[in-house]
Amino acid sequence: MNNPLLATFATPFDTAPFDQITPKHFLPAIKSAIAEAKEDISKIKAEALPTFENTIEALDGSGKRLGIIAGIFFNLNSAETNEEIQSLAREISPLLTEHGNDILLDQALFQRVAQVFEQKDGLKLSPEQVTLLDKTYKSFVRNGAKLKGEKADQLRKIDQELAQNSLKFGENVLAETNKYVHIVDLESDLEGLPEGIKEAAAQIAEEKGEAGKWAFTLDYPSYIPAMTYAKNRALRETLFMANGTKCAKGDELDNQEIIKKILKLRHDRAVLLGYKSHADFVLEERMAKSPSQVISFLDSLLEKAKPKGKAEIKELEAFAKELDGLEELKKWDFAYYSELLKKEKYSLDDELLRPYFQLEKVIEGVFQTAEKLFGITFTPRTDIPVYHKDVTAYEVTDKEGKYLSVFYADFFPRPGKRNGAWMTSYKGQSIKEGQDIRPHVSIVCNFTKPTKSKPSLLTFNEVTTLFHEFGHALHGMMAKGSYESLSGTSVFWDFVELPSQIFENWCYEKECLDQFAKHYETGEKIPEDLIEKIKKASNFQQGYQTLRQISFGLLDMAYHSKDPSEITSIRDFEEQVMKPTDLLPKVPGTLMSTSFSHIFQGGYSSGYYSYKWAEVLDADAFELFQEKGVFDKATADSFVKNILSAGGSEHPSVLYKRFRGREPKQDALLKRAGLISE
Repeated sequence: MNNPLLATFATPFDTAPFDQITPKHFLPAIKSAIAEAKEDISKIKAEALPTFENTIEALDGSGKRLGIIAGIFFNLNSAETNEEIQSLAREISPLLTEHGNDILLDQALFQRVAQVFEQKDGLKLSPEQVTLLDKTYKSFVRNGAKLKGEKADQLRKIDQELAQNSLKFGENVLAETNKYVHIVDLESDLEGLPEGIKEAAAQIAEEKGEAGKWAFTLDYPSYIPAMTYAKNRALRETLFMANGTKCAKGDELDNQEIIKKILKLRHDRAVLLGYKSHADFVLEERMAKSPSQVISFLDSLLEKAKPKGKAEIKELEAFAKELDGLEELKKWDFAYYSELLKKEKYSLDDELLRPYFQLEKVIEGVFQTAEKLFGITFTPRTDIPVYHKDVTAYEVTDKEGKYLSVFYADFFPRPGKRNGAWMTSYKGQSIKEGQDIRPHVSIVCNFTKPTKSKPSLLTFNEVTTLFHEFGHALHGMMAKGSYESLSGTSVFWDFVELPSQIFENWCYEKECLDQFAKHYETGEKIPEDLIEKIKKASNFQQGYQTLRQISFGLLDMAYHSKDPSEITSIRDFEEQVMKPTDLLPKVPGTLMSTSFSHIFQGGYSSGYYSYKWAEVLDADAFELFQEKGVFDKATADSFVKNILSAGGSEHPSVLYKRFRGREPKQDALLKRAGLISE
């Protein structure tokens, strides 16, 4: 069988040949690429005296084909999956885990790495080379290279089981999301919903074989508007309960026991490697360094946010009582009354803004903002194969017109795609034998789809999401490192959100909005008074929202900073941990942990705090842009040089100080969120 994954990609820029790949190609390609990667390792071990070049650099350059094929496979498993791909994932994942362990537990290879590491001070290495050497040595030690015999076997077994359980967790969340649909028969039950949302619900119903009715799913573009605008309280409660009990119903898709397994495996692994807990293991390689520092950071924000959050809930309760005689504000009431209160306080709601945020125009705006700041341009390429008709591929060029990157954009929900939004990479950046190998980067979102009568019109929250993911993409596209493992987004996890979160700030700037925020029917620019209202409303209920993020961070740390064997009930544990941050009555039966994909399927275990950590960095960094001008060339150039292009070449504290001229301060974030006065 000719396997397109194993041939030279005869595509523009060596992009993935999606038009030729079928699921049957993946397993043989992975097996072949593993064999090839093993040959790379054998060649490294066959070298005479270990040097930085023939061991450390060679290791960074090994297994490239395997990395690309695995990247294609797992990206499809998130963005365009099906039962066949999921079944393959269960087979492929253990193979990759075993291969990774074969490398990191290879004593002969580790001895070579250790010998180079011991000579570090006399090698005259550049800062980037020192970082690569440190990272390589630590990756071996942190993955069991010092373990022998039975303990090494135990680690392999744990890693295999972890990979399988994380996959299963994600499959259950996707299956539960896909199987749920709520049909509404009467239009009168949809009071309050904007016409565009009703039309989208009618379109979903038609697709589900229920023409003439309205359907709601747990996909965000369907669920969130219903929770925000439906006057029908029973409808909101029904949808809230479906979402809040996801994978927690005691059936075959229940994730509670899987969580316990994942927690135990992570803890056992950390203890085996000599750490007190999984959090201690993870945070050793983070800016925050330790669980106590993370908890102290979150507690300091909690202290400032809780009084404001309490006052906001009190205000909302009074508003709901006055408006509708509501005696008790429930969790399914929060978004609905918040939207009405925001409208009353600021004369602003999402439906007023939507017409100014046509998806195609917002994409143009994102590109124009990047061009204005960094001189890069985006050209659609119909000759680059894509994995779904909704995906668009672009060629990215720098200010000299030189090829910089390939960029894929995938924006609408569908059954084979998990919820949420993320950036990913199909090919990393590095420099090999003097040649700059450029990256292939993708962003995947779940935005409101076009209907028969309207284009895709985004909420302002979706606009900021697009800017956020595009900030991650910039980090990947503008990479200029020598080594792939230090390039682009390969940075400390609590630093990776800085480029994404800082890019959101431009959404609030008139100079930026004027480029693209135009009414989809009239072409009229967004009025200045609306921009002012957006700015004023930007810290609306920030106390509550900050508490919500803190609660997720604290739950993550509670799960991972202690021995989890004491956790007999996931439900009781979650309730106990989240009680100090929960300002609305607990809804019996609901459970957030069972669909907390960030920490049980994604890479955020012991790292969820990093969203707030990076907010401190982004607010502090953007303050410099505000002082100099939001499109100031010198500041933008410095941000590219020290942050976007530098990747993980040096410690993030060093890179940040080089850009900002000092350590970060919390003040800018606290002011922006209205938690302290100006």
